[in-house]
Amino acid sequence: MKAIIFAAGLGTRIQQISKGRPKALVEINKKTLLEIAIGFLSDNGIDEVIVNIHHQAVLMRTYISSQRFSIPVTISDESDLLLDTGGGLLKARSFFKGEEDFIVYNVDVLSNINIQKMLKVHKKSEALATLAVRTRLTSRYLLFNYSNRMIGWENVKTQEKIIHTNENYRQLAFSGIHILSTKVFSLLEQEKEKKFSITKSYINLAKDNLVMAYVHDNDYWFDVGKPKSYREAVDFLNQ
Repeated sequence: MKAIIFAAGLGTRIQQISKGRPKALVEINKKTLLEIAIGFLSDNGIDEVIVNIHHQAVLMRTYISSQRFSIPVTISDESDLLLDTGGGLLKARSFFKGEEDFIVYNVDVLSNINIQKMLKVHKKSEALATLAVRTRLTSRYLLFNYSNRMIGWENVKTQEKIIHTNENYRQLAFSGIHILSTKVFSLLEQEKEKKFSITKSYINLAKDNLVMAYVHDNDYWFDVGKPKSYREAVDFLNQ
């Protein structure tokens, strides 16, 4: 099974720690976030990954080519234009030719989520997408009914809300870990812009397609792209 690691972001939130390096090359216990992500995916049954790059692409390419990772690593170069998550995913489409499903993983996520368990849930539901989510405080929530089907989105700060059905729901926060059917590519091709957010696509696609929640409240999870969460993750791992 294959995966894509989103590592092209500018890393503006963690600049005080990255000190000019790409976010993916920030270290925890002498391992870069990219190395940690690749090792985690390899340990969870992933055979090959593609990594999108943009910020300091030359440095990223040099680093990747100099490493001996546990699985093969391909580069999707977005040097000319940062395509956001949706556009970046669509650019890497050919990498997943012949696959039924694949993993999407944000490089700034640190978790012990069981990918194989999540994959079993995904395959059983035959969903277009299965999103790892948690019960945690945030400003933007994905909305799911009590059968774990996504029915909308809400920004609690701006009071913006998109909801597709009139039923009871719960607010869950996205963890930046997704399992997708390759059927999603033909749907993403209908996007009018080259650069677009995959989360916004999920919101739209959920109206007519099965987008499911995988709730992993019992796992640890950190968004290490933020200085506070980065330090919390380091403290947690060193305990």
